[in-house]
Amino acid sequence: MKTVYIALGSNLGDRLGNLLQARERMQSPHLKLKQASSVYETGPRGLLEQPWFLNQVVEAETTLYPRQLLARLLKIEQGMGRQRLIPNGPRVIDLDILLFGNTVIHLPGLEVPHPRMAERRFVLEPLSELAPALRHPRTGRSVPEMLAETMDQPVRRLTS
Repeated sequence: MKTVYIALGSNLGDRLGNLLQARERMQSPHLKLKQASSVYETGPRGLLEQPWFLNQVVEAETTLYPRQLLARLLKIEQGMGRQRLIPNGPRVIDLDILLFGNTVIHLPGLEVPHPRMAERRFVLEPLSELAPALRHPRTGRSVPEMLAETMDQPVRRLTS
């Protein structure tokens, strides 16, 4: 079993319900959710003219290989109605693999650790709740070190 961290985000429809539904759909004999962070509300990045997001990170254990996990997450997104019409645009659900154990992966369509996680407070804030001692497998930087550099980004904690 590998420990993985997955980011969830939603800014369309019942945002909180979408996060819950995605977590429920992830759960399987091959992907066992261990814990979930609080939920955070964050402003959009990139394309600013869209609703605010709810974001969360989950820790899970999996027997899946990285590409299998990615395929499962993309299937959940599609099943929940995600449409990729505009880059960084509004979405019912977004599921990203942040970390897959200490593995570094560079494949077409799959890069782990997530290439932009170190610059996104909406990922680092919930990740720091779950695993503050984690270190980035490529850079060796801790989650709190990376988080300290993103404090200018507005994030509001909703739930525990």
